[in-house]
Amino acid sequence: MKETVKVGLIQVKCEESVEANINYTFTKIKEAAANGAQIICLQELFNAQYFPQSVSPVGYELAIPAESSVLKEMADLAADLKVVLIVPFYEKAARGVYFNSAAVFDADGTCLGITRKNHIPDGPNYHEKYYFVPGNTGYPVYETQYGTIGVGICWDEWFPEVARILSLQGADILFYPSAIGSEPVHPELSTRPAWEKAISAHGISNGVFVAAVNRVGTEKEMTFYGGSFVSNPMGEILQSLTDEEGILIQEVDLKEIDSTRNLLQFMRDRRPDTYELLLKKEAFRTPSNV
Repeated sequence: MKETVKVGLIQVKCEESVEANINYTFTKIKEAAANGAQIICLQELFNAQYFPQSVSPVGYELAIPAESSVLKEMADLAADLKVVLIVPFYEKAARGVYFNSAAVFDADGTCLGITRKNHIPDGPNYHEKYYFVPGNTGYPVYETQYGTIGVGICWDEWFPEVARILSLQGADILFYPSAIGSEPVHPELSTRPAWEKAISAHGISNGVFVAAVNRVGTEKEMTFYGGSFVSNPMGEILQSLTDEEGILIQEVDLKEIDSTRNLLQFMRDRRPDTYELLLKKEAFRTPSNV
């Protein structure tokens, strides 16, 4: 395994046609590989517009099984281009059981596994609890030909526990495929600064590289703000995209993980024996009169 690796993030608009989105993404993957990308990550639910904006059984028709022809083509493409591919998709696991998932293909086309989104949000224009069952794969890491990686899908990226677990298992780069944008009920609010700060901060507290990829464009009531970026173990943004389509390619030096962790000894000084409260769902302080 080399100490340096080139990360590629593909940030694009999604059209109404699923077929057009797939074909366009294939083109962009080839372009990223031609420019040196070795690990390429697509945005959340890459092949369709963000359907959880509304609630309708029609959305379930977009789900595909892990054995679908689309993912088979992705595996073949990874092998042909000799790249690692992270492919987020809407997974039909059984009749009436659907996950928000990401398949990871190694550079020889082997499917190393699937990560299923664990934290499922629900709110105006983000009606994901209607469409997705909470993940049951835990937080796997993948030893690829170009490095050990972990994947957290969109809402997962806000939770520091996810980043910590992936890092403890040896992930050098945390990938966060996302679909996040405007808040139609709060048009004055942009979550982009908080999104960037919260995710890049995982790099600091865990001494890892972070790669977040988002979509762009307006889909019905929402406008997705892009801003895909790669940050280093000190939380510094090495490169980011704007709110337009683009391909980000950033070389990272994995030796920086050692130097950063030797400087900031968070892993050494952890006290998991004092973290029992984190395992309790109802951990908020109870009023004394209750």
